[in-house]
Amino acid sequence: MNEPGSTRKRRGSGRATIHDVARLAEVGSITVSRYFTEPGRVAATRSARIAAAVKQLGYVPNLMAGSLASSHSRIIGMVIPNISGPIFASTIQSFSDTLSRHGYQLLLASSYFSAKQEESAVRAFLGWKPAALVVTGRFHNRATEKLLSGAGIPVVETWDYDPRRKPIQVGYSNTAVGEQAARYLYAKGYRRIAFVQNSLAGDLSAVDRSDGYAAVMREHGLQPNIHVPTAEAPFDAGKEAIEALALKPARRGDQRAEAIIFANDNLAAGALLAGQRAGLEIPGQCAIVGFGDYPFSPLLLPSLTTIRPPGREIGEIAALRILEQLGALPASDRDTRLNLLACELIERESA
Repeated sequence: MNEPGSTRKRRGSGRATIHDVARLAEVGSITVSRYFTEPGRVAATRSARIAAAVKQLGYVPNLMAGSLASSHSRIIGMVIPNISGPIFASTIQSFSDTLSRHGYQLLLASSYFSAKQEESAVRAFLGWKPAALVVTGRFHNRATEKLLSGAGIPVVETWDYDPRRKPIQVGYSNTAVGEQAARYLYAKGYRRIAFVQNSLAGDLSAVDRSDGYAAVMREHGLQPNIHVPTAEAPFDAGKEAIEALALKPARRGDQRAEAIIFANDNLAAGALLAGQRAGLEIPGQCAIVGFGDYPFSPLLLPSLTTIRPPGREIGEIAALRILEQLGALPASDRDTRLNLLACELIERESA
């Protein structure tokens, strides 16, 4: 016979069941289930008792079994270019935090700017029947486009915005970011302005930024100068770029760049450090502007002028749009496709 307060575990498995948790917390099994799937609908006092019982028993809910029974998953898949990249950290955190408050969990996959790896990740996620799917950017191969259009679940594209796209988008215009950086440097009096691409060929958002830069240059009757480094490591690519654009003797008819816009802060930092080692005065001889506002950017000497994307807001709004689509939140009054955000130019010492 069990002692008072003790609970019975599933015979054979040794694992506590939802019924064990319910008995210990003195609530119904349905309330325990709701605690995991719709926590906002469970009273605070009951939630506290259930949480204590879960901790005491070491109970782990079988979310997959629940999904199979109800046809509703509690998992949201997200594919980003680089899990280790600091630029995506705030998006991942705010997205996950917003989902978890409503009983959903995040699964991550990295494409590392590879269209084929993105396709594999999307295909794998859809095989697990997630409640929704988030992808980064709007550039996908044909197979991924077909998978997304036929997914039958909410799909959100983040970190980019193109009103011609059908999926819900939460992001900003990368073309406008390139324009913003170029206009800032032009207003500061710079005319020989160059743009350095990411050496990773799959970073097509950076290509959009270079297109925006080039448009502003032509608008002012200036010749765009777009450099694509060959080095794979970002700091090495930045070093290569500043050597080619501002340090090496100019070829006949060429002039050294007065200012350089980099596709990201890693490239810009590599250029800044290499320029300093070579005796280049920054910004006196060459101004530098990055993109991303990485944690190290204000700590460089000189501190890095950069453009800060709305990473936290992207994650939060993307989660809200998904929760609205799933019925976990009331539908927003605004058009859910009008999620165009702005980037902020952070003026520091390098430009």
